[in-house]
Amino acid sequence: MPPRAILLTGGCGFIGSHLVDALLEAGHRVVVVDDLSTGCRENLNPQAGFFPMDVASPALSRLFARERPELVVHLAAQVSVTRSLRRPALDAHTNLLGTLNLLECCRRAALRGHPVRRVVFLSSAAVYGEPAYLPIDESHLRRPHSPYGLHKRVAEEYLSLYRQRYGLDSCTLICANVYGPRQRPSAGVDGAVVPSLLARLGRGRPGVIYGDGEQTRDFVYVEDVARACVLALERGSGGATLNLGTGRETSINRLHSLLAGLAGVRAAPLRRPARPADIRRSCLNGRRAAELLGWEPRVGLEEGLARTWEWWQAAGDRGR
Repeated sequence: MPPRAILLTGGCGFIGSHLVDALLEAGHRVVVVDDLSTGCRENLNPQAGFFPMDVASPALSRLFARERPELVVHLAAQVSVTRSLRRPALDAHTNLLGTLNLLECCRRAALRGHPVRRVVFLSSAAVYGEPAYLPIDESHLRRPHSPYGLHKRVAEEYLSLYRQRYGLDSCTLICANVYGPRQRPSAGVDGAVVPSLLARLGRGRPGVIYGDGEQTRDFVYVEDVARACVLALERGSGGATLNLGTGRETSINRLHSLLAGLAGVRAAPLRRPARPADIRRSCLNGRRAAELLGWEPRVGLEEGLARTWEWWQAAGDRGR
């Protein structure tokens, strides 16, 4: 793909910042919009343009007119399931109204003669709810258990509508549990189990596990997700919806065991009551992403956790 002007929302988050690095390395001009509610300015490559802004702000339209992005990646989100249950309107502000505002900016840009060629949207496995079968493929029924999953699902429908009505090309990537360097527990993300465990294990204390720990997740390394986003910008056309996962289940008990081994902690984990809206089992079938994008995960769980632990130690208090 030749160099493009790319606008990326949520670029100071841990996924977004890895994607910024990949896009800059490929020679693109990158502009980042992030309100820093969960992202960290330190994550962002200084070569990227940065605008501290709520994705639902009316000012976003003026930024589009000024920067004229050819491609857009939409990562900005409220990402806590628990918080969405407590404050569904707050979740809707970012995950629904923010997405709609972004799509409107793309529509108006086309009317000004500067069309956006494609929008890549990062969704979540939360849109599926409790699975009827595993691994989950893209044809699985959508039955979200939380406002977070519901708003992500409705945002996907808005992308489909804007493609049909206004010709705005898009690609939706549904992510399993993303983990890796730069992910911090201080962001208040209840799904970010890896940094939540490391926050205690890194200090020599046992991690906290909610429920019996036999609930499973599909853990996909952040650099693999960033690479999928780059491929989707080039190849993910026609409103495609693609899962990004390894197709492998890992229990939270096993995850704790692997991280405790890296940290040298032998104590058993602390147990807490299960949380509402937690899915019991989950993993995603990524075959369609392999067919359409040529993507498959390259970093296995043990290697990815080792890289994450290495970053955690080097980051010190900045990682907390």
